[in-house]
Amino acid sequence: MTPTPLPQRSSVRSKKKSRKRKKKRSFFRTVSRLFFLLFLIIIAGLGWLYLAPSGQNTRYLIADTLITTQHRYLAKYIIGEAELQARVDEYNKLFEQMGDEKDTHVIQPAKPSAEEAAAPLVKVEKVRGTGYEGYLMTVSDPTKVRLGLTSVMGKGEKVSSMVKRTGAIAGVNGGGFADPNWKGNGFKPIGLVISQGKVCYNGLGGKDSTQIVGLDKQGKMIAGNYTLKELSDLGVQEAVSFQPRIIVNGKGLIKNAADGWGIAPRTAMGQREDGALLFLVIDGRQPGYSIGANLYDVQQIMLKHGAVIAANLDGGSSTVLVKDNDVVNKPSSQYGERYLPTAFLVFEHPENAVIPNMWEGLDPAKIDAGKK
Repeated sequence: MTPTPLPQRSSVRSKKKSRKRKKKRSFFRTVSRLFFLLFLIIIAGLGWLYLAPSGQNTRYLIADTLITTQHRYLAKYIIGEAELQARVDEYNKLFEQMGDEKDTHVIQPAKPSAEEAAAPLVKVEKVRGTGYEGYLMTVSDPTKVRLGLTSVMGKGEKVSSMVKRTGAIAGVNGGGFADPNWKGNGFKPIGLVISQGKVCYNGLGGKDSTQIVGLDKQGKMIAGNYTLKELSDLGVQEAVSFQPRIIVNGKGLIKNAADGWGIAPRTAMGQREDGALLFLVIDGRQPGYSIGANLYDVQQIMLKHGAVIAANLDGGSSTVLVKDNDVVNKPSSQYGERYLPTAFLVFEHPENAVIPNMWEGLDPAKIDAGKK
């Protein structure tokens, strides 16, 4: 039998090179097809985003979400510079109108059962929804709440620090503050600050009224547009300036999610007919855990839990809930809690709370909000 000759080395090398060339061509064809497919998806997506009615709603949602962050300017690339300013003006006008209706709710405390009387003053429960997680804190006695203030001259204070320093049971971030380039020191509040019946800070700058969120002497929640005289006549004891009011006289003021001012971390305060206060915090800006909620979501949670009045408080990276000296939620700031001027604090014995006024004698116009 004649033996089969072995293949020549040059022939083997040629076949190997041919296979490598085929693999490279196949790889580049696959990559090219993927890029072409991605290009088509992007074109289709942009066409939907800018031409379809549902796409326009999504664009506004993205823009509204950006408006609530330190990257507000990016919204102009989604809806244009003129539309961005018009959108902000539209919200400001809408929020002002939402504070105008006269609130007529009356606290009607029910006689507690033996079990309810023995229940703790503060109860915290988890809340969940599409894309968000958070906590609802219920305070059964509204007269146990005081507005805590920063104790540091020239700088805000963490809510956890306020809780520990004052001996409070729990605390939630309060009103807004001047925050240039989102690097504010937390010392310059927006509008009014009233604590223990005294106006501790007046930054109205000649304005007649402001939207406030607070409590009167009986623990009734007050929220909406008020003048200083009206607040005095109502006997308001604790208050900050913030907006919008989202529930009044038992009805929600936000019609739908499209009017919900984007998706963000949220803090809100509400009150049930029996007087119990509801403090809601929603975490956000944390993909995989909680993206955030719009104000319509917040309103619906409050209505579900019996709120007859509710209002938005400072949210975003300021959102925080502290109980028993522990931060319960997950603040969105990479640095943890922010330094803030105010917080709503809950006390077993509020009459013993020592709350100094660090703004006494200071001219609001001369406070540097960015000075460290």
